[in-house]
Amino acid sequence: MIAWIAMCAQLTFGQDLISTLGQQDQTIQNEQTAEGRSVELAETDPHLSPIEMLQQTLNDIYQGFIERLPYLGAGLLVIIITWILSNLVGSAVFKIAKSRKLRRSLCELFSRLTIILVWILGLLIAAMIMFPGLTPAKALGGLGLASVAIGFAFKEIFENFFAGILLLWKYPFETGDFIECESILGKVEDISVRMTQIRQTNGELVVMPNSFLFKNPVNVLTDRDVRRITVMTGVAYDEDADQAVEVIENALKNCESVEQDYPVEVFLNGFGASSIDIEVTWWTSPTPLGHRKSRSEVVSAIKRALDDAGIEIPFPYRTLTFKEPLPIRKETGQAQND
Repeated sequence: MIAWIAMCAQLTFGQDLISTLGQQDQTIQNEQTAEGRSVELAETDPHLSPIEMLQQTLNDIYQGFIERLPYLGAGLLVIIITWILSNLVGSAVFKIAKSRKLRRSLCELFSRLTIILVWILGLLIAAMIMFPGLTPAKALGGLGLASVAIGFAFKEIFENFFAGILLLWKYPFETGDFIECESILGKVEDISVRMTQIRQTNGELVVMPNSFLFKNPVNVLTDRDVRRITVMTGVAYDEDADQAVEVIENALKNCESVEQDYPVEVFLNGFGASSIDIEVTWWTSPTPLGHRKSRSEVVSAIKRALDDAGIEIPFPYRTLTFKEPLPIRKETGQAQND
């Protein structure tokens, strides 16, 4: 029994030894093969001409591109799906926000932020498909490093982007409002996250950076349904000023462009060079065209009412006073003929 156990142990040990030796031989052969390839490459590469090396490099690039082609196609398909999905999701978010009776600017803001988020996720997935070794952690880390350089390079673009978000979030004007900023007056046609398009009253289109609107005072002319207008007029000193005020008030009551629900204010303003100045104030449509129409109608009505009442709107008078009397000399007829 002991002899049989010893024999089995010897056989087992022999098999293990043979297996171990076989593995060592295989490892040695692999190392020799690798060394042989290295020696072969080392002996071959120096003999390649520059043109042959260039051809080999281009061939390697081409082979790598062919191998990556399925991944590139899948990534392109993801980008197309992202484009379609972003439009659908953006439209859905806009309709949901509109159904909640939010301001149009807020609806557009939520829609565009959703589109940006979908694009970020879609591009991240496409990058991970195109480059299989890329992970979300690596992508976000690379994005964090790149964002610093991009932030400095595109400072103004990002400034306009965040200004556009604040405009859509907080500012009272919407698409269709008339605004005035610095010397630009017109109708807002579109508000994007980077710029605002304003159509001026002469038909010209102004593309204004959002940061400019955010940093400068903006007059929103159509924030309310009405806007106040003031004009100055005057009557001669020898006319009854109180009667002139009453005549002007009655004249404005018959003007269609004057909002009768709001007070019409007519005040004696001061002593002018040739007349008693009268300030006339009323409310009308807030648009520039409505403003001009109403001003024209009111000025015409005041002029007609004062003329009908026999109240003079004087021309500028000039009275010259001399320190000493001026001598008047009558010319003779002969001098006059000459």
